[in-house]
Amino acid sequence: MAASHATTRSILPAFLPRLAPSTASLTTRTATLYSRQVSHPLLPSLGVAIPAAIQLNIPGLLEGIWEFVLRAVPKKKTSHMKKRTRQMAGKALKDVTTLNKCSACGHVKRAHILCPYCVSAHITDIFSLAVTPTSIISASGSSSIKIHNTNDPTYPLSQTLTSAHKLGCHHICSSLSGRVLASAGFGGEVKIWALNTESTWELSSTITDANKAGEIWAIALNADGQFLVGTSYDGRINVWDLGDQGKKIREYETKGSFGLCVAISPDGKFTASGHENGGVYVFNNDTGRMLYSLPGLVKAVRTLSFSPKGTRLAAAGDALVIALYDVQHGEQVANLMGHSAWIFSVDWSDTGEYLLSGAFDGKVKVWSVEQRVCVATHSETEKTLWAVKWLPKTGRSEAFATAGANRSLTFYREATGG
Repeated sequence: MAASHATTRSILPAFLPRLAPSTASLTTRTATLYSRQVSHPLLPSLGVAIPAAIQLNIPGLLEGIWEFVLRAVPKKKTSHMKKRTRQMAGKALKDVTTLNKCSACGHVKRAHILCPYCVSAHITDIFSLAVTPTSIISASGSSSIKIHNTNDPTYPLSQTLTSAHKLGCHHICSSLSGRVLASAGFGGEVKIWALNTESTWELSSTITDANKAGEIWAIALNADGQFLVGTSYDGRINVWDLGDQGKKIREYETKGSFGLCVAISPDGKFTASGHENGGVYVFNNDTGRMLYSLPGLVKAVRTLSFSPKGTRLAAAGDALVIALYDVQHGEQVANLMGHSAWIFSVDWSDTGEYLLSGAFDGKVKVWSVEQRVCVATHSETEKTLWAVKWLPKTGRSEAFATAGANRSLTFYREATGG
């Protein structure tokens, strides 16, 4: 028992080196009582005597052991067999098979995306797209407008309109004939471009109407490119005659809300505008009067598009719903629901069978107009898609392009994916 007392006295100073003598004495008595309990006949194996000459540095010993304990913690590592099992069960990442080589630099790339090694679409966000029978035109926050050839499956860059808008371009549109192009810049200027005999674009005229920044926002051209319509921050819809030196010939009045988008029917009979207050207005271009004030959307309408035959109008925006209207009667005929973010762009296919939509979350959806359902969803990027456009139909297949905050053009070959 004396040996046990001596052992306890030699160990305690290592843990309590700064205790007062009286405290140490009390601690010794407590330790003595504890040692007597340990030495109970029922637990004979615990009463082991340690020579008093042995000094144990407990904190230093634990510090060394703790480092080895941390190193011995098993790391979470997935075995090759488990990876293979998950892959066979369809839970792993799918292999990317739609690859080809860039014809310019030879690097391997995704088949429906421009080569990131040798093609720089734009240095800033691409805000708008326009298509002609032979090309796709993109406009961005930079000063240049770029034209890519759609007749070549690699979509090469065929022309760049440098210094088109000093502060960048927010909207661009083309006529159905593919001979006239209009672009609106952040500085308030609107420029008209024409296709010359060498199949290159050149500046034709500029709308000089004492416009300030924000005075002209969304723009649209009629089928032959003679008339241009544009919205403004105070809700007015202006019409210019490009054949008469860009003279303003008409002005439509609305309820004064910001006009975010505008469209002209393919036959040129109607003009539709979408506004920040959720209003959608249809005007008769022959009479110059408002034909309908369409219901259904209570939040900002950011995009409009007439069907190829002009019988349907698609409108979408912050309400996360694509509303379809009957143009002849001004009635809402369907709602296409499925987006979970603001919708910034919609476009009809060449046949009117499909509707394309792009949203703030980077998802692009293809809708069957007849079945009123989404038939395909693509999410190549999580960044905003500002513009989506169907490409001119070649053969049986249909293709479309998307652009946005990822500063690149993405092309899809089929309406149902891939």
